[in-house]
Amino acid sequence: METLMVDCVQSSLRQFMNRNAIFLCERLCAEFPSELNSQLLASCYLHNNQAYCAYHILKGTQLAQSRYLFAISCFQMDLLSEAEAALCPSNETGSEVPNGAAGHYLLGLVYRYTDRRKSAVDHFKQALLIDPLLWAAYEELCTLGAADEASGVFGESAALSIQHQSMYHGSDSQHVQTAIEDRSVLAGRTLGPEEANSRQLKHVHGNSLRDLPVSHHGAAIGVGASSQPLNGGSSTMSVYSTPSPMPSQFSTVAPPPLCRNGQPNMNILGGESSPKSTVNTTIQAPRRKFVDEGKLRKVSGRLFPDSGPRRSTRLAAEAASAASSNSTQGGNGISHSSAKFLGGGSSSRLSSASFRSVTVRKGQSWASESLDDGKRPEAFDDARSDNSATTSTASLSGDDRCLERERGSMQIGGLTPNGSRVTNGVSELLSLLRTLGEGYRLSCLYRCQDALDAYRKLSHKQYNTGWVLSQVGRAHFELVDYLEADHAFILARRATPYSLDGMDIYSTVLYHLKEEMKLSYLAQDLILTDRLAPQSWCAIGNCYSLQKDHETALKNFQRAVHLNSRFPYAHTLCGHEYVALEDYENGIKSYQSALKIDTRHYNSWYGLGMVYLRQEKFEFAEHHFRRAFQINQRSSVIMCYLGMALHALKRNDEALEMMEKAIIADRKNPLPMYHKANILASLERFDEALENLEELKESAPHESSVYALMGRIYKRCNLPAKAMLHYGLALDLKPSAADTAVIKSAMEKLHVPDELEDSL
Repeated sequence: METLMVDCVQSSLRQFMNRNAIFLCERLCAEFPSELNSQLLASCYLHNNQAYCAYHILKGTQLAQSRYLFAISCFQMDLLSEAEAALCPSNETGSEVPNGAAGHYLLGLVYRYTDRRKSAVDHFKQALLIDPLLWAAYEELCTLGAADEASGVFGESAALSIQHQSMYHGSDSQHVQTAIEDRSVLAGRTLGPEEANSRQLKHVHGNSLRDLPVSHHGAAIGVGASSQPLNGGSSTMSVYSTPSPMPSQFSTVAPPPLCRNGQPNMNILGGESSPKSTVNTTIQAPRRKFVDEGKLRKVSGRLFPDSGPRRSTRLAAEAASAASSNSTQGGNGISHSSAKFLGGGSSSRLSSASFRSVTVRKGQSWASESLDDGKRPEAFDDARSDNSATTSTASLSGDDRCLERERGSMQIGGLTPNGSRVTNGVSELLSLLRTLGEGYRLSCLYRCQDALDAYRKLSHKQYNTGWVLSQVGRAHFELVDYLEADHAFILARRATPYSLDGMDIYSTVLYHLKEEMKLSYLAQDLILTDRLAPQSWCAIGNCYSLQKDHETALKNFQRAVHLNSRFPYAHTLCGHEYVALEDYENGIKSYQSALKIDTRHYNSWYGLGMVYLRQEKFEFAEHHFRRAFQINQRSSVIMCYLGMALHALKRNDEALEMMEKAIIADRKNPLPMYHKANILASLERFDEALENLEELKESAPHESSVYALMGRIYKRCNLPAKAMLHYGLALDLKPSAADTAVIKSAMEKLHVPDELEDSL
């Protein structure tokens, strides 16, 4: 009954029937209370976005997988200290982080959001060492500015690690197959004789493994209310140093994944067979045993009283004869899928039972370790079966010899017999990740042109995906190339209209382009797609901000913050609106909130610098602009404002040097040239200032401030006619009301000497 209920719960979860899974799992926990069943119930609640339920179910549990699920619940509830305590218990010094790479990744997130950057970086790197395909960990390292070059992370060492893992998955699939066979035997203890015989016969006649339920606890857990190994020994552990879910958590018939610890999405469906882990467990026992040998023979004899030879031998004989009549049979069973790691072309000839003889051959090299524990692996007993099966096993001797030779080559080369396909697949995948990773790393370092060059190396199929096009749009946005950014985001929307990744940046692009209609349409479309996403409300906020309705814009940005408090850009946009409303105190708080989430969010450092510059706290302004410049050393805008702060501090030489850098960084940006001319004018270097302004007038002919500054310089050069001309040109360009008042005041004082004007 327990096995049936577990299988029903797993089936409901696979079909996204979360409420049905919760109901059945509650019945399961009531009938068979155990921590392992509680894990499954907590997983159901987590799938149903009810982290608080999983939190109460798993609080105080001790198994590794339970602690991992509890930490996920705490993280989603923003209980970061409890999440850290679950992953790293203070009373267990030196204990391993549960769930391998996914556990280290989750712990890295906890450390990141508690402002412990070094520890976060260490755990993200550890997650990548365990699972080189955990892309999410590399993304976090890039965000923290601590990522190594992608060629090193996704290089030869990563390829060897993946190939090493795939080699072990071949033997792991055999263990799962053997476990399913033994579980079907053990089921005879709880099923009636007729039902048990029918289940056995379904397996003997080669029916799909879909007919056999697989426990969510992993193959090492037998049937029974105690949910413990029935042989009295320790339960079988993972082959790796940290626990990870078994293949049964994904599907009862799916082959094992290529990387066991690869859980970038923190899959929480599977269970854990033991609170501890060990490296050499599979080496000590080449197959997973559930009951003592004598007990198993008694059970088999009771189920099949008329059978003479051992069940495994009879299965091998029947499988060999069946294979000759149907050599092209594929199937979706675990034994068939595992054959690609073990036998290459022989997978179509060997049935699931014949792989037990493979276990015999592979098990011979592990004899000494197994005998040290005083146990004989059951696989050896398969090789020494009764004499009545001699003829049937002899028919497989040729295959055994072939597999023996392949096993030897596998030990020498470190790869599976089908290793060329695995090697090619791993090489292609890592090559793709190297290109994507390098592009993303350069983008996070704000080397945006280099990032664009890296993305152009992608194939046409990969480049025209929503994620890549969104990253291209971000890069153009940072380069202040808003038209190209708009084009990239349009392509991204066309490729994946359902994705909201980067749409907050896209809405800001449209804000700068003053595309009110396109921005309004985007905001409505995002709300229809997902009204609970912060990107949607950021787009609406930008729409109102473009219309100068800052109070309504602020409300929408605050809504985005409430939906996701760990979304730094929403906090920054709130700060911009507070500053527009001249509420500098709350603006500073919003910027600081963004920096608590991401210390490399340079927009917030820039925002704080602008606040202090307006408040004429120039030293504070210079400090914050410099912090922003240290993060993004290619932003012409940040360089310009840093130069302005330095000029306000009378450090004119440094200010001019910074303005030169800003001009070189982006020659299309008129702001640094204007402020350079202003600094030169303050130093009474009028000729150089006018030369810069004449050049600027050609690139920005509609900027009234340029003509107003030229008028001021001509006045100081005692050229009132030219000054009046340029003041008039400035007014003709219809500046803002404040600038209009300043220009008219200067025109009225045109004939007043500068000394008297300063005293007025």
